[in-house]
Amino acid sequence: MSEDFYEVLGVSRDASEDEIKKAYRKKAAEYHPDVSDDPNAEEKFKQVEKAKEVLTDEEKRQAYDQMGHDRFEQAEKRGGFDGQGPGGGAGGFGGGGMGGMGGGGGFEDIFEQFFGGGRGGGGRGGGQRRNQPRQGRNLRTSMEITLEDAYNGVEKEFTITRPETCSECGGAGHPDDAEVSTCRECDGTGQTTRVQQTPFGRVQQRSTCPRCGGEGETADKTCGTCGGDGIEDKQVTLTVEVPAGIRTGQTLRMDGEGAPGENRGPNGDLLIDIEIADHDTFERDGDDLHYNHAISFPQAVFGDTVEIPTLDGTKKMDIPAGTQSGEQFRLRGEGMPRLRGRRSGHLFVTVQVVTPDSLNKDQREALEAFAEAGGEEVDVSEGFFEKIKNSF
Repeated sequence: MSEDFYEVLGVSRDASEDEIKKAYRKKAAEYHPDVSDDPNAEEKFKQVEKAKEVLTDEEKRQAYDQMGHDRFEQAEKRGGFDGQGPGGGAGGFGGGGMGGMGGGGGFEDIFEQFFGGGRGGGGRGGGQRRNQPRQGRNLRTSMEITLEDAYNGVEKEFTITRPETCSECGGAGHPDDAEVSTCRECDGTGQTTRVQQTPFGRVQQRSTCPRCGGEGETADKTCGTCGGDGIEDKQVTLTVEVPAGIRTGQTLRMDGEGAPGENRGPNGDLLIDIEIADHDTFERDGDDLHYNHAISFPQAVFGDTVEIPTLDGTKKMDIPAGTQSGEQFRLRGEGMPRLRGRRSGHLFVTVQVVTPDSLNKDQREALEAFAEAGGEEVDVSEGFFEKIKNSF
C-alpha cells in the first residue's frame, strides 16, 4: 500500500471532504482486521484511519499538501523540523536563508501556524492555538444482530462505557474554589522545548508540558471525581437505526456520540461495526440466501408443490417430476434487501432426496416391483434400500 494519504484512500488531491469520508468508509470496511483475509489488514487499517484523520482536518491537510508525506510524518514525530523549507535554502532555526520565509522562521513557523506550537511564553500562536476548540476522538464498538434484523432493519438499543466531560468540575479538572495560575514550567504555552545541535543544524523538539499536561495552567486543588483529567467514564444507553440489507463488516456512524471535544469543541463520532450471527436455516451470500430442502423419493419422481420457509413467511415452490437430488431452484426476490436499493436478492433452494432408514413390507415389495418393471435385477441380500440410495 502506498504511503501517500491520497493514494491510500484512492482519491484525487482536490477531493472534497465528503469524498474523502466516503472513500475512508469503503477502505475501512475492506481492511478491518475482523473481516479481512489480508495478513497485513491491521497495518493497512491503521494507515487508512491516519489518512482520513489528516485529510479531513483542514489545517493538517494544508500542511500535508505543502510539506509532502515524508516531511509531514517527520514533523509529527519530532515536533520540529530540520530547517528545510519549501522555498529551498538550508539553515538552522535561528538563521536566515529560508527562501521567502523570513529570518528565523522556516518550517517551525509553518508547524506553529497549522498545529498550534509555541515559542516560549509569547510565541506566535502558542497560547491562542492551544485554546482553540478541537473535536473529540472517534470511538468504536461492535454489535451483533440476527439475520432477521438485517432483513427487516431494526432500531437497536445498546449500552457502552465512554469518556464524558466530568459532571463534577465541568471538564476543568479542579473545583470552582481552586486557585489557578500560569504554569511555571512552560510559561503558559502548554509545551516545553528542547534544542539540539546536529551536523545539519539545530533541531528543535517540542513535547507536552509534564507539569500542566498541556493546559498552560495549574491549580492548587484537583477534582476528586476525575482526578484532574476533566473526563470521567460513564455508562450510557443509546439507540441506533440499523438499515435493512446491512452486511457483516459494514460500519454505522453515530454523529457526536464519541469522546468529548477540547475547549468546547464538538464531540467525536461513534463507529459501530456490524456482525451478523449465523442462521440455523439460511446461509447468506451477499444479497442472496441459500436453503436446503428435503423431499421424498416419490416427490422427486412424480413432482409436487412444497412450502419453502423465507424470512418473510412461507412460499410455495413447484418440484417438477424427475427432479434429481442436489438440483437447485431460485425464488426471485426472496433474498436480502439491497442496502439503500429498491430490489432484493434471491433465495436459492437446493433439494435433497431423502430415502427412509427402513422400509415396511409393502414399501419394499412396491419398490422391488418398480425396479423389476424397469428391467433392473434386485439383489435383496445386498439391500434394496442401499441400491436405491447409492443411485442418487
